[in-house]
Amino acid sequence: MIVLTVSKHSLIVPSCLCWMRELSVVHDDLLVYFVAIAFIYVAFKISTNTMTDELLDVLSTICLQSNPARHRHIARHSSVLSLSQAAKLMKVVANNSRSTVQLIEIELSKTYLHRALRCKDSDSDSVYCLANVYLAVLYYTTGQYQTAIDHCTLVMRPQDHSQCSSHVVQGELLPKIDDDIDTVLGLAVFYQYVLSAALNQLQTQYVSVFSTELLAYYLNIIFQSVPKHPLVIHTSSYILQRYVKCISEIHHPFVSDILVYKTLISAVKSTICCATEFVNFGQFDRFVTSETEMNTSQLATLLQKSAVEHLTRCHQLMAQQFASIATIVSTDFEALYKYKHGDYQRCLQFSAQNVHTLLYADLLREVLILPPFIELFDDDIVSLIAVTLIVNPQCRKCSAYDCVTQLTLSLYLMTQCQLKLCHSLTSLAETLGYIEVAQRRHPVDYRLDQLTLKLTERKILMYSTMRMNN
Repeated sequence: MIVLTVSKHSLIVPSCLCWMRELSVVHDDLLVYFVAIAFIYVAFKISTNTMTDELLDVLSTICLQSNPARHRHIARHSSVLSLSQAAKLMKVVANNSRSTVQLIEIELSKTYLHRALRCKDSDSDSVYCLANVYLAVLYYTTGQYQTAIDHCTLVMRPQDHSQCSSHVVQGELLPKIDDDIDTVLGLAVFYQYVLSAALNQLQTQYVSVFSTELLAYYLNIIFQSVPKHPLVIHTSSYILQRYVKCISEIHHPFVSDILVYKTLISAVKSTICCATEFVNFGQFDRFVTSETEMNTSQLATLLQKSAVEHLTRCHQLMAQQFASIATIVSTDFEALYKYKHGDYQRCLQFSAQNVHTLLYADLLREVLILPPFIELFDDDIVSLIAVTLIVNPQCRKCSAYDCVTQLTLSLYLMTQCQLKLCHSLTSLAETLGYIEVAQRRHPVDYRLDQLTLKLTERKILMYSTMRMNN
């Protein structure tokens, strides 16, 4: 019912909150299952259409386990509230390892920052600079170094930074960048403690923050030193000089700004010479554009991966809880995901184990093949379902055409992997025997099972005929 309801009705923030609240009361396993279905539903939507504000807020609601903004209609037109939502997500992942869900949260943070730049009030320099600095850090975290440098460059362009002090870079929101930043933040906190505790001085200014413009210069310099990154000739010394000039002109730099500056200067004194040849910084600006949209393909991929991880966890729990009632394997979706990404050897290993476990099991669990799951299946299965709907549109209303058993799916994946890996005819003949057993085990009214097994059988026979003819 979770799959059917989410598939047939739009998932919005209020319904998402209701699902999570009610399912957590029934059983935590159901909440995990809902998260999996929600992730794969959103992945399907953004792969076939685009990322909407509602879907973005749905994902944020799930990740933060709360309403992303009680006034979300205002948030969609306010750069400040979009920045605030990005900050909440960044704070969650700042000190954690990079699990799939946390990578999703990083991508959501990027999307909220891009949304902030799209807002009508994003013209203010403080919002514009802060969003670009955070984007630079996040893109660096995910290995997109040139994009990170581009966002730094947008902040470093000549503009009025007098308002940027109203929005500063929060140190606690930054993911791991380098050891120097971590050291500076630690020293800043210690400095604050000394002022307040040891010297009895009231510290009114929060010290673990950075000026957006100064941090952009620092990040630009260290990002260009990433190994294997194609350096721009002569720019390092020029940007460093601009960095020195910028910090000398700021009347009240933050403690963290000074510490970062001193750390960088000490590190580069022996490696970067003061260039006598100045480079026109504007010549590099023309290659940088202020993009306010982002490619959501990476987010869709991460959502699919996380959905598979959640489904695998659910099947593991179900296999333990209902072992006396039915035989349930937990690696069916994992095998499907491996096949989709070309890891045929691992998929074959999972699928073969599942076939041997399920072939003579008393009860077989079903796998739904509804629109959100279509992205996980290959072209042949999708085409098979499409043909049945073309031949008989009434199939849309028949449950026999929207699911297969775990055994059928495992046999199909096992066969496909054997064909991809060019297994021997003896091995395929053994698989053909398994298919015949499965055909007898599935009643005639298990129509999609019967069609899928027939397709699998035909693939083996066609391949065997071709091999023998050659």
